[in-house]
Amino acid sequence: MFDVVIVGGGMVGASLAVALKPLNLKVGLIEAFALESSQQPSYDDRTVALSHGSRLIYQGMRLWSEIEADSEAIMHIHVSDRGHFGATRIHASQENVPALGYVVENRVLGRVLYQALPSAEYFELLMPATVVKVSPSTDQVEVVIQEGDSTRTLNTKLLVVADGARSPIREQLGISTTQRDYGQTAIITNVSTEYLPNQTAYERFTSKGPIALLPMTQQRYSVVWTLPHAQVAEVMNKSDEAFLAQLQAAFGYRQGRFTKVGKRAAYPLTLVKTTQETATRSIIMGNASHAIHPVAGQGLNLSLRDVAVLADLLAEAVANQTDIGSDVLLANYAAAREQDYRQTITYTDSLVRLFSNDHGLLGHLRAGGLSVMDRVPPLRRWVTQQSMGINQRKARLARGAELRV
Repeated sequence: MFDVVIVGGGMVGASLAVALKPLNLKVGLIEAFALESSQQPSYDDRTVALSHGSRLIYQGMRLWSEIEADSEAIMHIHVSDRGHFGATRIHASQENVPALGYVVENRVLGRVLYQALPSAEYFELLMPATVVKVSPSTDQVEVVIQEGDSTRTLNTKLLVVADGARSPIREQLGISTTQRDYGQTAIITNVSTEYLPNQTAYERFTSKGPIALLPMTQQRYSVVWTLPHAQVAEVMNKSDEAFLAQLQAAFGYRQGRFTKVGKRAAYPLTLVKTTQETATRSIIMGNASHAIHPVAGQGLNLSLRDVAVLADLLAEAVANQTDIGSDVLLANYAAAREQDYRQTITYTDSLVRLFSNDHGLLGHLRAGGLSVMDRVPPLRRWVTQQSMGINQRKARLARGAELRV
């Protein structure tokens, strides 16, 4: 009998498994792909921007020093609207934080997490394995998995579903979603520029969609270039030189010329939100619960706050010797996450709607708004704290404190 079975060994599921180490719970982690597999979507060549709030969470998990060693700090953020005057500049020194965020390669984060998984006494990694069926009941969840040619049945007090936006397990549990296609695709790549990144990130809004440049190791930038679906195939098929020229025309010359581009990948963007976060002895988290637009880099950071809240509630249940899969715990989890979901989804969705629009009057209003934000510290601070993920800090890990029973 497991205490907790986690479906999905990506960054969210693995982070939860590591977060639960101090509780000495029997945890199972199920992942469909081997870590080294090119099909493993969480640990590919992309990067992730960890907010200051996520730094605190990993600090509480005693992982931060190792992650930081292979990351690049974001000390400055420049937000602008292509073709219009007005910009907002945010600096870590203004917010009294070591950095506004950190850019980490997915493979680096995956290595750190998997090296930190609990000992075999309290943990079992089931990889590669797929879930065939889940059957919740009053006192446990039965999970049937496929490992190669054989099947195995696991029983757990609590099931955590973190298997991505297209989660088949979520559907088995009867949890529906609301979805909206943004009509946009994110092109992800790395580039080198004429000028050194100097720990500065850019969020450049254009009429076609936002362009983010995030400073990363080896004096490179990670690029997230959002375009309408219809334009993506043409851009992806361009030569490196033609691709860089079009990116240059869209972004401008604030970093000088783009000189080199790495491998490109494209990901269609859809807002996915579950109608509920829990089912009988089950919790949905990460992209399985909320897949959002990458503008402002909120996705993984929002999911890590899921991890922090659930770990805190499970620590309390262990300390009080109460049922870790009870309806009370599930209700407390859903209530604790509701406001953060609402604020973050509204924030990112509003940015997309406001800035992915080429109406002339709106452009001038947006530019004016960016100028006002740059000059009104309280407004800038609220936006910055939302982006840094520190408006929601009740859980111990979210405060950077270690989890103890």
